[in-house]
Amino acid sequence: MRARRINCAGMESKLAGLLLDPNAAPAKVQGHVEQCGNCKSELEELKATMALLDSWEGPEPSPYFLSRLEARMKEEREAAPAGWLKRRLSGWFAAFVYGSHARVRPLAAMALTTLLFLGGGAYLGLTNWDQVPAPARETAVVQDLQTLANNAQLLDQLEALSTNDTNNSGN
Repeated sequence: MRARRINCAGMESKLAGLLLDPNAAPAKVQGHVEQCGNCKSELEELKATMALLDSWEGPEPSPYFLSRLEARMKEEREAAPAGWLKRRLSGWFAAFVYGSHARVRPLAAMALTTLLFLGGGAYLGLTNWDQVPAPARETAVVQDLQTLANNAQLLDQLEALSTNDTNNSGN
């Protein structure tokens, strides 16, 4: 008998659904897992991992953690920064981070507009607008037709000269 080839593409995402709620998984997925040894072993590994995670207990935080955090935050808020520059910068930083951003938007719009004008001016200064565009080059077909027309005119002129010479010599 020929062994059937089983397609496991996209099964990793469906195995999680089968692990969490086996009754809600489609019958096609359940049938695939029953037939495919790789997917079946993957599902068993996922079940073992979930069982290990269920048995794990996280460490309890210290009972004084929140009170110490609040005290530290209060100290930082009440402490005045040293020096006028540091005070000014910390005030601006706090206003920017914690304050209303309504004052920042017009400044950002003005800065962006200025950058656009400077960039556009630099672009116009770098490009040469005074140059006359080069005339379009004729294609090879047009040049060939013009050459043939010139050759035809030259041949007509030579024929006219030869007929004049034969007429003049015959007289």
